[in-house]
This record gives sequence, C-alpha cells and structure tokens, in this order.
Amino acid sequence: MRAVLTWRDKVEQCIYDLAFKPDGTQLILAAGNRLLVYDTSDGTLLQPLKGHKDTVYCVAYAKDGKRFASGSADKSIIIWTSKLEGILKYTHNDSIQCVSYNPVTHQLASCSSSDFGLWSPEQKSVSKHKSSSKITCCSWTNDGQYLALGMSNGVISIRNKNGEEKVKIERPGGSLSPIWSICWNPSREEHNDILAVADWGQKLSFYQLSGKQIGKDRPLNFDPCCISYFTKGEYILVGGSDKQVSLFTKDGVRLGTVGEQNSWVWTCRVKPDSNYVVVGCQDGTISFYQLIFSTVHGLYKDRYAYRDSMTDVIVQHLITEQKVRIKCRELVKKIAIYKNRLAIQLPEKILIYELYSDDSADMHYRVKEKIVKKFECNLLVVCADHIILCQEKRLQCLSFSGVKEREWQMESLIRYIKVIGGPAGREGLLVGLKNGQILKIFVDNLFAIVLLKQATAVRCLDMSASRNKLAVVDENDTCLVYDIHTKELLFQEPNANSVAWNTQCEDMLCFSGGGYLNIKASTFPVHQQKLQGFVVGYNGSKIFCLHVFSMSAVEVPQSAPMYQYLDRKMFREAYQIACLGVTDTDWRELAMEALEGLEFETAKKAFTRVQDLRYLELISSIEERKKRGESNNDLFLADVFSYQGKFHEAAKLYKRSGHENLALDMYTDLCMFEYAKDFLGSGDPKETKMLITKQADWARNINEPKAAVEMYISAGEHTKAIEISGSHGWVDMLIDIARKLDKAEREPLLMCARYFKKLDSPGYAAETYLKVGDLKSLVQLYVDTKRWDEAFALGEKHPEFKDDIYVPYAQWLAENDRFEEAQKAFHKAGRQGEAVRVLEQLTHNAVVESRFNDAAYYYWMLSMQCLDMAQADPAQKDVMLDKFHHFQHLAELYHGYQTIHRYTEEPFSFDLPETLFNISKFLLHSLTKATPLGISKVNTLFTLAKQSKALGAYKLARHAYDKLRGLQIPARIQKSIELGTLTIRSKPFHDSEELVPLCYRCSTNNPLLNNLGNVCINCRQPFIFSASSYEVLHLVEFYLEEGITDEEAVALIDLEAPRHKRESKWQEVASNNSQMLKLDETMDSLGDDDPFTAKLSFEQGGSEFVPVVVNRSVLRSMSRRDVLIKRWPPPLQWQYFRSLLPDASITMCPSCFQMFHSEDYELLVLQHACCPYCRRRIDDTGP
Repeated sequence: MRAVLTWRDKVEQCIYDLAFKPDGTQLILAAGNRLLVYDTSDGTLLQPLKGHKDTVYCVAYAKDGKRFASGSADKSIIIWTSKLEGILKYTHNDSIQCVSYNPVTHQLASCSSSDFGLWSPEQKSVSKHKSSSKITCCSWTNDGQYLALGMSNGVISIRNKNGEEKVKIERPGGSLSPIWSICWNPSREEHNDILAVADWGQKLSFYQLSGKQIGKDRPLNFDPCCISYFTKGEYILVGGSDKQVSLFTKDGVRLGTVGEQNSWVWTCRVKPDSNYVVVGCQDGTISFYQLIFSTVHGLYKDRYAYRDSMTDVIVQHLITEQKVRIKCRELVKKIAIYKNRLAIQLPEKILIYELYSDDSADMHYRVKEKIVKKFECNLLVVCADHIILCQEKRLQCLSFSGVKEREWQMESLIRYIKVIGGPAGREGLLVGLKNGQILKIFVDNLFAIVLLKQATAVRCLDMSASRNKLAVVDENDTCLVYDIHTKELLFQEPNANSVAWNTQCEDMLCFSGGGYLNIKASTFPVHQQKLQGFVVGYNGSKIFCLHVFSMSAVEVPQSAPMYQYLDRKMFREAYQIACLGVTDTDWRELAMEALEGLEFETAKKAFTRVQDLRYLELISSIEERKKRGESNNDLFLADVFSYQGKFHEAAKLYKRSGHENLALDMYTDLCMFEYAKDFLGSGDPKETKMLITKQADWARNINEPKAAVEMYISAGEHTKAIEISGSHGWVDMLIDIARKLDKAEREPLLMCARYFKKLDSPGYAAETYLKVGDLKSLVQLYVDTKRWDEAFALGEKHPEFKDDIYVPYAQWLAENDRFEEAQKAFHKAGRQGEAVRVLEQLTHNAVVESRFNDAAYYYWMLSMQCLDMAQADPAQKDVMLDKFHHFQHLAELYHGYQTIHRYTEEPFSFDLPETLFNISKFLLHSLTKATPLGISKVNTLFTLAKQSKALGAYKLARHAYDKLRGLQIPARIQKSIELGTLTIRSKPFHDSEELVPLCYRCSTNNPLLNNLGNVCINCRQPFIFSASSYEVLHLVEFYLEEGITDEEAVALIDLEAPRHKRESKWQEVASNNSQMLKLDETMDSLGDDDPFTAKLSFEQGGSEFVPVVVNRSVLRSMSRRDVLIKRWPPPLQWQYFRSLLPDASITMCPSCFQMFHSEDYELLVLQHACCPYCRRRIDDTGP
C-alpha cells in the first residue's frame, strides 16, 4: 500500500473536523470560526462560509446531499444547503462537540457538553436530552435506528431515535480513558452492527449493538483523535497524537501509514466510494492522498493466489473456479505458489503451506513450515523444498527451516523470475535482468547458465513446453521469440506487455498489450481480439488474464491459427490446434477440409468429435473400398462432394471416372430430375421413362400428388396414377384415365370402377364395368348402391342375375319393414321360405321384447304369406293352409293380449273395464290348449278376476282366483291376489245377468265360463268378436248352397229385391232451405217375414254344429247393407256374415277382414291413421 499526495493546503487555524459531500465533489472543513469549502479534484478553495462567532468544532453532511450542519463553541448549530446557504440556526446551553446526520431519516443529532438534541426538517422544535457527562463524539447505525454517544467519562451510550438509552458500555479506564472518537461500520455485508471505539487509554476496540465486545482491545500507543471507515467498511483510518494517519483492517490489524504530518491529526476521512483520504491537522494543514493498493499475487499453471483485504490470501483454481481463503491476520507482503506449495510473507515471518493431497482439484492447504524471521525482498519464489528471495541483484535460496543454502549475485537488477519446473530440490528458475540478460538457474547449482543476451531490459519472459523456444517482452513493449539452442531470433511482434506459451502446444503463444490479445501460431500472422489486462498463462484454449485485481480464465477459440494451418493443407497440425479448443463449426470445417484433401485419418477424428455418423460411414466405406484395391481418387472425391451437397462437381467427377450411372442415381435419389435429364441428354427412352417414374414417386412422397399422377400417366404407370387419384378422391382425373384406357386393360379399369364406387360415383363405375363387360360386378354395384330400377332392368335382359338382384332387394325391404314388397321380391327370386324365416324371426323378437301388437301384425303377415304360398304351390297347399289358420289364431291372441299386458305392467290403464273383461274372457276361452310364448295366463286370470269383481261377475271372479292359486304368482301381485281371494268370499256366488253373452243365432244366454270355448253352448255357432272391444257382434255366418258361386251370390245380394210390406219408416220432406228425414210411426212394421230368420231356427240339445246354408231366394231377399263378406283369396272360400241388427253399424277392414263397431273403428283409424290390426293405411284403396 502506498499513499500518494494529490494536493495540500494550509490555513491558519486548527482543522477540528471535515466532511465530504456524498457525491465526493466537495469537502467542508471546520477551520476557526469559518467553514471552508474545497473542490476535491484539485484542492481549490471554493468558498469560505461565515456564520459562527466562535471556533467551529464539528461538521456533518446529510446522506442525501441536500444539506449539511456545523456546530461551534458559540453553542449554535447552523443548517446549510448544498448551495452553501445557511437556512436554520438553533442553540444549546454549552459548546457543540459533535454533529451527525441519520443516514435514513436525515435527522440531525447535535451534542454539547451537557446535552444532545435531535432535529429533523419536519419538526419545528429540537428535542433535547440531558447527559451525565461531556459528549465528545456520536455516530448513527446504518439503518438509522440507533445513535451511539461517546463521553469523556469512558462511557458509550446507545440511544434510539427518540433519545432513550438502550445500551450502556463502560470502558475499563473510566474517566482516565475518555472516548474520543467512535464510528459504526458502514458495510451492509456484516450481519451485525459493529462500533469501532478509539479512546485516550490508547486503545482501539470493537462492540456489537448489544454492547458485547468483539475480540480484545488493540493497543495504539498514541492518543487517537479521529476514527473513520472506508465507504464499504473494509478499512479503518485512525489519526491522533502520533502525527500520522494509520490504516487498519476492519478487524483492527495495522497495515501501514497513510501520511506523516508535523502536528496532531484532529480529523481524517475517506472520500465516498474511492481510495482518496483527506487529513486535517492541528497546524491547519489539509492533505489529500490517494491510496494505491499494490497487487500481491502468484500464479502457477491453473492456481492463482492473491491478497485480499490486505491480511487474507485467496487461492483460486482457474479451471474449476473454486476458491479458498487463508486468514493471516497480518499484512500480507508477498505470495508465491508452485505445484502443491504456497508461501506467504508477513511482516515478521514467512509461512509455507502445502496441499492436503495430491489431487489436482484439492484446495485444502495446511501450514507446513514457519520461518520466523523478517526478510526484505522484492520478489518471492517457492519451490518444492526451498524459497527464493530476490533483493535487487541478489538471489538467495533458503530451506523451509530458514537456512540459507546458496546465493547468486547478478550483474544487473533482477526484473523477472519464474519457476519453470524440474525435479523436487532441483527446480529450474528463469531469470530476466535489466541489462537484457536471460539466465537459467537450478536451485541446487551455484552456477547460472546464460541463455542469451539482448540489448533491452527484460520485462516478462516465458519458455515453451519443450524448452526449445524463449519468448521475451522487453521495456520497449516488443515480444521477441528466440530459439534457445541456436540463439536465433525467430520473430518479433510489437505492442506487448506480457507473454505466455501454450502449455499444450509447442508452436503457439499469446501476448497482450494495447487492449488486445494476440495469438500467434508458428510463423503465421498474428490473430488479434480485444482483451483488457495482462496475459499470465495459456493452457489449451484457456488464457489466464489479470485485469486490475481480478484473475479470470478466458475461453478463447483457437479458430484463427487452425484456419491458418488449413489454408496450407497442414491437416494434422490444424487438428492439434483444434484439440486445444475450437467451436463445433470449426471442427466441422476441419473435418470437411481434411475429407476433401482425402486426409481420412484426420477427417475421421474430426467427424467423431462432432458426432457426424453420416460422414463417418462414408469414410469407413471409402477405407473399405481402398482395402479392396480401389484407387480412383476422383471417385472417392465425387462421393465426398455428393455428401457435401456439391452435386454438379460430383457429377463431373463421376463422369470423368466413367461412372455416369452413379451421377444419374445421385440426381434421381435427390429428386433433381431436371438436372438428371440435362445430364442424360437425348439418351435411351427406357432411361427417360425410368426417370419420369422416379420423379413421380418423388412428387408423391413430397405430397404433390397431382403432379405425380400426371407423371405416372406420361410414364404409362396407370395403376399408380389410379391409386393416387382414388385415394385423394379426384373423380375427374379417374374419369379421364378410365376413358383413355383401352378395354383390354382390364385390371386398371376395374381399379377405376372400384374407386368410383368408393367415391360415390356409381354412374361412372357402371360406365367402366360396361366398358370391361363385367356384368356381375355391375349387378353388385346396383345392389350395393340400392339402384333397384337399373338392377331390375338389367335382370330382365339377363335372367341369370335374377337371384343376385331380388334376394338382396328383398332383404333390404325386410330390413326397412316393407314386408309386402319384400314378400313379392322373395317371390320373384323364388325364395318364399326366406320370406317366412325373416318374418318368423321378427315375430319371435317382438314377442320376446313384449311388443305384442307388432307380434300380432307380423303373425298376420306370416299368415297372408302362407296363403300366397298355398296359392302358388299346390303341393304345399294343406301345410300352408294349416299354418295360415294357426298364424291367424296367434295374431288374434297377441292382438288381444297387448291390452292385458299394458294393463298389468303399466301404472295407468286407458282401457274400459268391460273391454278388459271381454278380452281376458276371450283369451281364457282361447287358451284351452298350449299357451303361446309371451302370453301370461297369470296376467290374464288376474285381469279377469279384478274386472269380474268390479263388474259384478262374482262367480267368474271366484273361479279366476281359484285358478290363480294353482299357478306361480309374481311377487308384485301376490298380496293383491291374496286379498282378492279373501274379499271375493264376501260376495254372492252368481254373475251379473247384464254380462251374460247372447247367441244371435239361437238367442241362448251363454254362461260367462264356457267349457266349449268361444262358441254357443246350444247351437255351437262360433261367436264373432269385435277386434277392439272384443264384444260378441250381432253377426251370423252363413254358407252358400252347393252350386252357387261367390260371384252369383254377390250378384243376388246386390239385387235388393223388394219385400212384402217392408217400407221405410222414414219420409223425406224438402223445403226451400233444408232437407229433413221424418219417422212415420203409422207405417206397418209388423209382418216381417225374413226368409233368413227362418233358417236360424235350431233345435236345442244337439251336439253337432249345423251351419246356416242359404239358397238363391234367401240371398235375393238379403240387403247388401246387412251382409259382410270376407273375400279370401284362393284356395280359401269366401265367408258370408249377416248382421241381425242392421241399425248397429259394423265395419270390416278390407285387408285383414277383422270386424269392428263402426264408431270404434273410426276412432282408432283417426288415432293411428291405419287399421289397428293389419296397419293398412287409410289412404290405401286396395284390399
């Protein structure tokens, strides 16, 4: 550390205090009763400030730089602005001893002999607090929360912002050791607030905010008058009765003297954020110094040791960036480092450290030896077993125990010394002298070896890794490189301040100077790049650079020297440079250049580095070919060029080596078809066609299908063109191809047709099939696309395809519930059995799913189909008629049971009790034999029992309940049946007469429970039931006398012959605006002698059913309105029914021949828009 005087001034009065403006531009001094304002840059007195009447003892500047305050013996405080104007004045009762601004709130603390005050700009008044002793100094903590007061009785009082005492520190000397100066450490890196205290017991001590002392008192051996910290708190300045300012570490270790004076130093301060110090003395001298902290450091390869905070040594590993701090607690004067050794010179001793282990990354040092002796030296060097001290012209070699082993005397001043390695105890030193001499000295040899002598003084030098070359920087900033053996100057470069050889490459060195880094390889021109600082080492691609106080490892790509070697085709040397450290791009460039130069070994190593497997495969294949005896370098180079993308050069080389086919393959593989055509010229048409096909393949692969299609067509590859067009749905393109193709090209045309079909263009598909003549596929097309009309037309022309058309058609109709049409289609296809099976399956499904209405409808359909089959095939007539009657019966059962199922399964019933009663009774009488699938006898009896009970048929209800007892009852109706069985016992054992059915033929009242079933117990005439309410209709079936045909019978009935005394009771009366029918009660209604009525007479007691047979006269007497005819198709006979109550209208469905009360039928048709039984639409006029 050196102190350089920047400027000095002297005034007549004692300088008691001074303060810097926070930006460091101005200095305020307390001199006599005035304040002096100086410009810190050159010591110019800017302005004296007058305002006090007596000596000014103290001055302080606010941290924000807006104002400063001064305190005087005249008991007053003056507040000044930064423009040097006084704005406020207040007083104390005694002379002012010290002032201090709070660094945060800018509150001013002013202390007098008896009290202290706190003032802030926001307050009008000053709050004052009494003091037990004279206050000599004060200081605020960094956060502005506490104020420390130093007193003449040896007490330090720490107060809060309100002036209340929080901590009291009593120094051991009491009033014999008055506190003269205190200061808080301004560093924000410290965890605790640290107070430095200087007292006139000649001690320096440190305290925490809590009052606890840090360490021991440090003796000063003089009376301190002032103490102050550097801005960051790393150093302390202390001045006093020893007429000098001493520099201490923040821990109180004395480092040296700043400047010696002629009188007591009353005040000293550090300029903010700088190394400038100002000193004020008793005799009025003001001295402004610059402190220069010299760099104390040492370097060996990748370990750098340097001094920190004057007393610590930091060892830094430049590669791993690890650091270790060694605390010496004394001023570090010199540092030397070598391999695993570290030497530190302190004022009174030298410490030698060694690493704990031989690990190259180990950073743990321990003390090996101590040489307790004071040495004076300019340079310090450490070896494995020795330390070398350099003092001007003399070199001394000492063992670690401090024994001097040998000494060398030089002819001139030693300017540079460096350990260049060697065995332990026999290391070599490189020494440069001021007279230009360069020597090599071995520590175990008294004789120095002169390497060479030059005319200019040595500033820096280094020896190459192989000890063959020597680089020297002289005092003229010239870098000179010599061959050590021949002493020949190899080259020289200007603008150098330091030089270093690359430890990994013999021919590379770097030197710095003028803000630039210069890298030189062999004898090539220098490569420059910007770099601040000094080069001190060069290892691989890392350059170690010292800039001001910091050492850094700079990663420098060795690209420039590598390219210099490449330009001269020196591939192996370029590879060695690249190994030191270049970018991936540089590696790739080296690899390419070596490959083009057919230097395959170097190229392989470089491509391995960049992990380029493609080129490595190429090199491997070329090497294999060379082993097999190939030696055509043009062919090898052509392969290299094709890999690099230099296709035209490659093609030329292929041609030159007689391998045109390889050039053509290259162009086609790369889809460079135009180039391929140019290369081919007007060659073989077969080759041209192959080219076009490959071009089309490429267009297809790069998603250019239209271009590919056109190319395939031109190359005659129709199949591929069709495939692409079809997959993209280009119907127009397919049409063009199909129409251009000859009909002999069957396969492509059929492919076109398949795509037309797939793309929903059946017309074009049909056209294509016709062109090919594939009628079977055409039929299949019509069927698949449901174009039945065209299919039928084709079937008419070609009957052999009838089955292929009608069977799928019928299946389609059946699937779409068009059973009548399906039946006809099956018939046309000769597949009646198929139709029956489909319907039977549908029927079975409907029953299983409890869709009994649908089941009834399907059974009716089945019956009609069986009738058709009986008509079509006489051989099956009897079987089919049996099936017809069976299916008709099942249809009636399921139609009725739908209502019962709905009543028992659903929560609400919309059917009348009479209807439910009639249906359940009808079902009970019909189910005398096996019960069809799905029909529940339990549900039927349960419904009959409930409705019988409700309508008064108690006997029948009791019978139903008794029957239920013998059946398996579901749990859900178990309780209801048990309850009904009990309650029916309370009812009379007879049925209501209103419910008893009447036979309209013999007028016999039939019992509700009829063992014969649904026929009269007297005349055995079958009852005719309404298909909706299941009431017995007033119809009697009659048969025609033998010999009367159906046509004749209808004609006779239609004659409507007049009857004797049968005149209408109704008379039509017409008036002007209306027509009326009038009932004439006077007309004779007696004597009604209908011949049909006579035919109904029947003797009671017969067991055989005797049908009613009518002759022509009876038929002639019948009214057409009273007769209903079921006109069954053959082979069935027509059935004739006579209504015995003509006024009660009955309607018969013309399709299924079911009978209904007309009112019921009309209502049901309105609801369903069709017949409820056969589902014939109301707008369908046919039967």
